[in-house]
Amino acid sequence: MNKKITLAKPFFDNEELDEIKKVLDSGWVSQGPKVTEFEEKVAGYVGAKYAVAVANCTCALHLANLSSGIRRGDEVIVADYTFPATGHSVLYCNAKPVFCDIDPKTYNIDPEKIENKITKKTKAIIPVHTFGQTAKMDEILDIARKKDLVVIEDAACALGAKFNGKYAGTFGDIGCFSFHARKGITTGEGGMVVTDDKEIAEKIRYLSVFGMKSAWDRDQSNSFIIPRFCDIGYNYKMSDITAAIGVAQVKKIKKIIHKKQELAKYWDELLDKMDFIIKPFVSKECFHIYQSYVALIDKKIHRNKVIEKLAGKGIQAQIGTYALHAQPIYKSQDLCPVSRDVYDRSLALPLYYTLKEEEITGTAKILKDILKELS
Repeated sequence: MNKKITLAKPFFDNEELDEIKKVLDSGWVSQGPKVTEFEEKVAGYVGAKYAVAVANCTCALHLANLSSGIRRGDEVIVADYTFPATGHSVLYCNAKPVFCDIDPKTYNIDPEKIENKITKKTKAIIPVHTFGQTAKMDEILDIARKKDLVVIEDAACALGAKFNGKYAGTFGDIGCFSFHARKGITTGEGGMVVTDDKEIAEKIRYLSVFGMKSAWDRDQSNSFIIPRFCDIGYNYKMSDITAAIGVAQVKKIKKIIHKKQELAKYWDELLDKMDFIIKPFVSKECFHIYQSYVALIDKKIHRNKVIEKLAGKGIQAQIGTYALHAQPIYKSQDLCPVSRDVYDRSLALPLYYTLKEEEITGTAKILKDILKELS
């Protein structure tokens, strides 16, 4: 295995180039008609009434919190095992993220531990659909309804994932998706907010363009109106160049998901025959899209050493994601021992559309030898 096996790799072909050329030829490269087309395609795919494209999923989460009225003094319950963008989006509103521990099998927020985190200051819950497997949304929604809490789904990794046949991002009040380079489909950077609430959608769109109508919308109007700025808005909009890639990528999403599911099954077969590592668990209610393939290393083995030794053999691996309560920025007193354990032992292995089974076979053989050596 002389050639480098990367952790992830986007899948592009001439369709992306064709869509970008259309935008460049049009002369309208900032937010415009291609963004609208991309929004409509994503909304139609997941079955949401409204979609607003933004610069990245962190922007999406920030706007979701703002549009839900999250402000200074409020608390938001956040799944602990996630990228810091989830917790940061709450801090951006001067509110407090309260971290909740996870299910050790699915890596998703444990609904049984949510209620003990709820106080008079709690205004929302942010479950995360970790690595492309949905959280237990039925139980989470029951708690939210009982306590009158907003539900913001961090579906950054989960465009196309389902829970009991319903798409991730469409259960709560707001869903947030990412199109980062490691996601199932990508625009390099990019995000999307979906909701069935017209008022929320309009507020998010308004705040994403400095608290004004977009230049494209103003250009289509028959009247000339100079914008007035009454609220603190943000420059979170997506460009038509970015959206052009997204339009082409959405057309490929079903075949990308199918291929990654097939490759994940092959990884499962190999890990089942291996000691000192546990394959990812998939809940029967879930349609897992495998944004990442994340296994657990035995406690007696130093996970970081495994990553280093794989790198020495030309294979890129990575941790799963982060235990947020353990990150200094949050100064958190929350205890999330399961999340901390998964954070210390998780291993993301190569998985992407163009990865070949023989490459997985070779990687698995090297991984097996490394695990035996380090055990």
